[in-house]
Amino acid sequence: MSLDRSKVNPELGMEIFEYLKSEGVETPRRLNGLSEDEKIARISTSFRDIMDTLGLNLEDDSLSGTPERLAKMYIQETYWGLSPKYFPKITAVENKMNYDEMVLEKNIIVQSTCEHHFATIDGYAHVAYIPHQKVLGLSKLNRVVEYFARRPQIQERLTEQVYYALKYILETPDIAVMIKAKHYCVKSRGVEDINSETITSKLGGCFKDDAATRHEFLSLVRV
Repeated sequence: MSLDRSKVNPELGMEIFEYLKSEGVETPRRLNGLSEDEKIARISTSFRDIMDTLGLNLEDDSLSGTPERLAKMYIQETYWGLSPKYFPKITAVENKMNYDEMVLEKNIIVQSTCEHHFATIDGYAHVAYIPHQKVLGLSKLNRVVEYFARRPQIQERLTEQVYYALKYILETPDIAVMIKAKHYCVKSRGVEDINSETITSKLGGCFKDDAATRHEFLSLVRV
């Protein structure tokens, strides 16, 4: 999915930012106040220095535009989840039907970046909750996952962030998040293990305390 700037909620984004900080799971960062154009200009200049240091010919027509292309990609595509102003607009309706069974969204695409080596993280998320007062539009689960994936990450923190954001929005701890992903910092460098996968989970409320609910979630994820 790509960023839809018409479907964002900056106010909720700041609320979530402050809430995650209070829970100790926000990405280590600072809101530096730079505009997108200023960030693109700085990154472009810095990456031009990196390419020059590597000995690449920046006068070549294949390479001359790379620093600006990369800078725009970082700000507009790969790492827009660092900005609270792009937190997705959340459609939630009152649970008038009193639905009290599990809602599970499986196989949500996760495309992120390892913050240690800036290598790709590629996988899937499974997100479930038990409705109480609110029911979410299904696509909003996908968009919350994408928002937190679109930044340098470690998978453990990504899992926690999705959980706590949904806990804040849904006003219930009855939420389960599981992520299964391949890390290219493991696959394409270092140990170069092309087969290994990483699975992380965060279970809250009845998903953690009730064995039957936990078993139902895990069983449905495996189907």
